[in-house]
Amino acid sequence: MQLDKLLTPERISCQQTVASKKRALEMMCELLATGQPSLDESQIFSCMLERERLGSTGVGHGVAIPHSRMQGVEEAIVAIAVLDSGIDYDAIDDQDADILFALLVPQECTEEHLQILASAAEMFSNEEICSALRKAQNEQEIYQIISQWQPHSLSA
Repeated sequence: MQLDKLLTPERISCQQTVASKKRALEMMCELLATGQPSLDESQIFSCMLERERLGSTGVGHGVAIPHSRMQGVEEAIVAIAVLDSGIDYDAIDDQDADILFALLVPQECTEEHLQILASAAEMFSNEEICSALRKAQNEQEIYQIISQWQPHSLSA
C-alpha cells in the first residue's frame, strides 16, 4: 500500500521538539485532526491512549507507530513527525523514538488497518528511508521520501 495516498503535507511535522511520550501522542493526534473538521483531537487521543495501554507501539530502531480504529473516521489517515531528538517511547529495543508515524482508521476497517501497519513496518525497517527522514530539513522533503518509497508488494 502506498502510504503517501493517506498522507497530506499538512499532517507532517519536521524537527519538532517534544519532551514526553504523552506530548508526542498529543502532537500526533493534532496532526491527524488537521483538515478533518469532523474529528476531535481529544477523542483521537483517547483512542490512541487506549491502544497504547495494550502495549507500546514503539517498534524499535527509533520508530513508533501509534495507531487506532475509531468511530466517525470515514477513511484511513496518517500523520508523521520526525523529532529533533528521541523520546522514551517504551520501545521493544529500549531505544528512544524520533520518528512517529500515526495511523487512524474507521472502526470497521480491520483488514485495511493491518495492511497499512504492515506497509509502515516494511518502510520503517528500511534503514535508508529512516536515515533520509532523519536528515530531512522540512515537511516537503519528508513527503517526497514517503512518496518515492515503493512497498515490495508493488515493486514485484
